Amino acid sequence: MTTRVAAIDCGTNSIRLLVADLPNPGAGPAAPLVELSRRLETVRLGQGVDRTGRLAPEAIERTRVALAEYAAEIEKSGAERVRMCATSASRDAENAADFRDMVERTLGVAPEVVTGEEEARLSFTGAVHGLPAATREPYLVVDIGGGSTEFVVGTGSGGVEAAVSVDIGCVRMTERHLHGDPPGPAEIAAAEADIALAVDRALDTVPGREAATLVGLAGSVTTVVAIAEGLTEYDPQRIQHARVSYRAVADTTADLLAATRAQRLAIPVMHPGRADVIAAGALVLRVIMERAGMDSVVASEHDILDGICYSLR
Repeated sequence: MTTRVAAIDCGTNSIRLLVADLPNPGAGPAAPLVELSRRLETVRLGQGVDRTGRLAPEAIERTRVALAEYAAEIEKSGAERVRMCATSASRDAENAADFRDMVERTLGVAPEVVTGEEEARLSFTGAVHGLPAATREPYLVVDIGGGSTEFVVGTGSGGVEAAVSVDIGCVRMTERHLHGDPPGPAEIAAAEADIALAVDRALDTVPGREAATLVGLAGSVTTVVAIAEGLTEYDPQRIQHARVSYRAVADTTADLLAATRAQRLAIPVMHPGRADVIAAGALVLRVIMERAGMDSVVASEHDILDGICYSLR
């Protein structure tokens, strides 16, 4: 018998839903889940948090509207178990209780404000499940979010060996540094220096420089990969496990930083809610590859959402 579950990941930039059937216990640990629905809404919950320390009321309301739609879909699906994890923005905010109360009223379950380390573990579990057998271990998995980035080192058989979360993400870096349209050289240099300090700190904590394969998660990575691969429409099947060189990532990052928001919005694979922050996300990825000494990145469409679902076994 399979078990139907629902996972919600509420981050700084977006809120996402995965409804899936878990394989029965006799299928073995490598058996994949069966995806029934995967959705994303850009709600920008972390709007201004880096500056004010508080969740904006309008951001909480945008999140409530999206969450109400998810709650209706979950009820219709007949999911037996539901878990919602809330990440960077709700860890940082002074008024996190307002967010928590809204979620309980709307969804009927409390959000788990997971630590950066737990977020990293869930992301790793989702990312490495189903990687091609030829992919060399150990893995450095990086999950580039809106407010934070998780670095996790481990293997498919042994799991997580070390993990750390640092406060660099596409929304946070955009709000902190990249104000021009397009941003100027001084803004880009300041963002890059900020990112490099955080990445070096992370790589001093986890042995990422010793990893054999870099696996990248979340929308910044998958969007950069889609652009680098020259896709004319967003195709998850072509992005999943695509390997992109450092040179292609660096070229794509330079193009995104030089483009206006309108030009980025016109890119065929660009999600409208990501156009204003994708340049910062690409810059985070490029700096990670440089500081970790990685000549390529493998993209994964499977991430913390899948990890949350597996946790509901």
